[in-house]
Amino acid sequence: MKIDILTLFPESFAPFRESIISRAQKAGTIEINFINIRDFSNDKHKKCDDAPFGGGAGMLMSVQPVYDAVKSVLTEKSKVIFPTPAGKIYNSEKARELASEQHLIFICGHYEGIDERLIQLFNAEELTIGDYVLTGGEIPTMVIVDSLLRFVPGVLKQESLSEESFTNGLLEYPQYTRPQVFNGLAVPNVLLSGNHAEIYKWREQASKQKTIRNRPDLLKGDENDEN
Repeated sequence: MKIDILTLFPESFAPFRESIISRAQKAGTIEINFINIRDFSNDKHKKCDDAPFGGGAGMLMSVQPVYDAVKSVLTEKSKVIFPTPAGKIYNSEKARELASEQHLIFICGHYEGIDERLIQLFNAEELTIGDYVLTGGEIPTMVIVDSLLRFVPGVLKQESLSEESFTNGLLEYPQYTRPQVFNGLAVPNVLLSGNHAEIYKWREQASKQKTIRNRPDLLKGDENDEN
């Protein structure tokens, strides 16, 4: 998989040079490129913002540099993504879908966003990671890319994905490690028993309890199916 990230601040993506994503790049499993939108500005000062038509607070990213930056990497196999608070909610299902693409292009917006015509010209998919506003598109792009890469074959071991949160519609069960007792809190005895059938049952029940406590909305579909 190839990912091109268009941004005014390429240095924001330093975490992608570490850990699992870094190893996947070195192994050739994925390719991630960071493209500075300012490099495509025709303005002598590399200005990349302008006032929006109709007035209003804030500035808008200029059309020309963003358009030329996208065109520099666009192919027939490309899918363009624009992270924005006005987009569709991003979730694990969408992560799996994007992981099957051959080439993704991310436009990191700033100021008040980008010109609507860019979304139309590139058929960009608008996605949001939550109902809140951030100062720029770099953080949501990192979230989306990090999460979708987990589903790209070769990035993670398959068994690492099988019991993660959202894999079976539930949150992942609680996890424990040494020591067995810490600050008066003990590891559940079943996890020390060596009885894998009982451990499986405990984890399944613990997943349901955690989901009910933290994300009951995930269970609404199951409740409807039973009625």
